[in-house]
Amino acid sequence: MRRRIQLALCLLPLFLWISPAYADAVLQDGPSLVRDVFALLDARLALMPDVAAAKWIAQQPVTDPSREAVVIRSAGDAAIRQGLARAPVEALFEQQMALARTTQSALIGQWSHDGRGPTTARSLREDLRPAIDHLTDSLLRSLALAAPYLATADLAAAGSVLPTDRWSAEDRKTLLSLLRAVYLEAPRSPARVLAAGVLRIGLPGDYAPFARNTEGHLVGVDVDLTRRLAESRSLEPVYIRSSWATLLDDLEADRFDIAAGGISITAARRARAAFSRPLVTGGKTAIGRCTDRDRLNSMERIDKAEVRVIENPGGTNESFARRTLTHAQLTIHPENLTIFRELVEGRADVMYTDDIEVALVEHAEPTLCRLLDALFDPADKALLLPPGPDWAAFIGAALDGELEPGAYRRSLDEAIRH
Repeated sequence: MRRRIQLALCLLPLFLWISPAYADAVLQDGPSLVRDVFALLDARLALMPDVAAAKWIAQQPVTDPSREAVVIRSAGDAAIRQGLARAPVEALFEQQMALARTTQSALIGQWSHDGRGPTTARSLREDLRPAIDHLTDSLLRSLALAAPYLATADLAAAGSVLPTDRWSAEDRKTLLSLLRAVYLEAPRSPARVLAAGVLRIGLPGDYAPFARNTEGHLVGVDVDLTRRLAESRSLEPVYIRSSWATLLDDLEADRFDIAAGGISITAARRARAAFSRPLVTGGKTAIGRCTDRDRLNSMERIDKAEVRVIENPGGTNESFARRTLTHAQLTIHPENLTIFRELVEGRADVMYTDDIEVALVEHAEPTLCRLLDALFDPADKALLLPPGPDWAAFIGAALDGELEPGAYRRSLDEAIRH
């Protein structure tokens, strides 16, 4: 029986959430965004042997000051559109130009010394320069996404993956210094988002049916909703990992533009952020093993010294439990994606959580049941926004265009049933 339960819990996310509509959503974090920057920098430099071959065959000089100046100036212009400060980005591209010249000169010098070199090459105009331009655009986008992390990230560890045949120790050292200087200069605003073409969406990614990170794919009704909101403004949605404990800090650090994933409107959150209009209303209740329904059917019976309550960290579930329990044993489980297994396996007895999540788990796992009929701390759930009327108007208009009355509740009910 235990083995069947474990299998059911392992397969639960797959059965509930894999959907063609959600298949391309990926949850990124600071380290992955920084790694993307290094990968793009190296990919750009890796094209330089092909560029050298094309110039060798065409008998073109390595150095092209006018084109380099255009590339650097264009990178600075694009940096501003992404909200980045111009000077650090231009300095980064100046290093890229210098490394490109060094690579090309070394190869062409060797071919000249040997008296022979490549006889065929990719087209500089039709192939290589468009490829370099595409990498440049991708790099600038990645720099904007990674910028809030660059000052504190372990850049030395991330940069250690750069191949030593293309990057000397001194080159890597210089690169790390240049990257640490990159920052978002333009204040966060809808105008900056529209100019960059990207809407960054923060998610804890561990709360079904709103948003859950499953086998490398991010799925849920808030994923679907925020994607449609972004696309309605011709924006690319990019999902950034946060946590319930750091949600407000991450928002204030400009690591994302809005946040979603089943966020309750609370006074503490309103003191530091804003919200969209409410999407759905819910409240706290208790879930446990169905065999304990008679034993643990009231708040008083749950709050006993022998009862083991388990909660996920940093959110309203933990705060509710700490506020209402005086005798029960409270454990904070660090991984919300596996917390219900603790109940099934008998390592905990009760979890307080939102009634929407309880309904989902009841439907998927027959050994777990709602223990209380009552609903506590009723609260609306909404999208978390930066303070200011511009954001409320920007997101509110998008919601009005994408969400007809009752549609969000119907999406939740459908997710729970399936």
